[in-house]
Amino acid sequence: MSRAAQVAALTRAARFDLCVPESEEGKRARRMPGLSIASGRCRRMMKVLLHGRCAYDCAYCGVRTCRQDCSLSPAELADIFLKMWREGRADGLFLSSGIPRDVDEAMEGIVETGEILRRRGYDGYMHLKVLPGAARSDITDLARVADRISINIEAPSASRLSELAGVKDYRQDIEKRQTWVADAMPGRHTTQLVVGAAGESDAEVLTCIAGQYRRLAPARIYYSGFSPLAGTPLASHDPTPLWRQNRLYQADALLRLYHFSMEEVAGVLDEEGFLRNADPKRLLARERPRVDVNRAPLADFLRVPGIGPKNARRVLAAREKAPLRSERDLRACGVRGRGVGRYVAFGDGDVQSGIFDF
Repeated sequence: MSRAAQVAALTRAARFDLCVPESEEGKRARRMPGLSIASGRCRRMMKVLLHGRCAYDCAYCGVRTCRQDCSLSPAELADIFLKMWREGRADGLFLSSGIPRDVDEAMEGIVETGEILRRRGYDGYMHLKVLPGAARSDITDLARVADRISINIEAPSASRLSELAGVKDYRQDIEKRQTWVADAMPGRHTTQLVVGAAGESDAEVLTCIAGQYRRLAPARIYYSGFSPLAGTPLASHDPTPLWRQNRLYQADALLRLYHFSMEEVAGVLDEEGFLRNADPKRLLARERPRVDVNRAPLADFLRVPGIGPKNARRVLAAREKAPLRSERDLRACGVRGRGVGRYVAFGDGDVQSGIFDF
């Protein structure tokens, strides 16, 4: 296989790992194969695997179907990426790998690639993956050269993962390594779940991620809706609808950004433990009284659909100077969400009449 063909295959295989929500990434990926958009310092990220084969048996994974010896050495990958970076075709690197033989060998390759790039003057963004069963010393070395590291939990529990991957030990290979990842790079690590492959409910997923945020404080958790791939054991399994993945991101935001409790979020689940195809924040707001703009604490503002943390704090600061009387005052604080007026009031006299729809 030519070098160009190998790079194409390795970037194509890397599309299953996420570094931004998949709905955002897909818009760019269709136009720029091998590149992903990302927020913050990195606009265009090259996503690539070091090895395109894997001895693991994950039932949902397309990498397991690769029979060709498709791989790059750390030096080769560093050369390719540096050329793209210097030509302005990539701003950052997302590097993972299949495990063709031994996890330590694959991890050493990821570490070495990052070290080569730093030695050769690359000072941009690097997201490096931790593989299941990785040595703690390799995780420490990744954290030393990377801006972000991550290990995928894939499923919300050991029993669910056992339905998808017989080789991986959930508690030893993943949860234990997650603890090491959090210790090595606190607040700057992520993880990812495959949604729908193991028949798990959204209640299981949300209980899992609430525990993740409480115990390990990851910067983000990503959700990848299951998509059946030819040649895998789950090729005939139904795909996960995109709306389910996106509703999980919304529910995640309630836990991560808005400080809802798991008990509150569980209030929008149906009898079988699944999210409805509706904004969970709006569903919860229907059951709450209107929020008094001039008296409510920050926690109540964060429960109003269309008001985020930044604008909630602006409202609190503005009302310290003068009472807010109308939708115009809220707009001056940056509140632009449609329908916000259905959930707020502007004082005792307006509790029943605060029906601004903006």
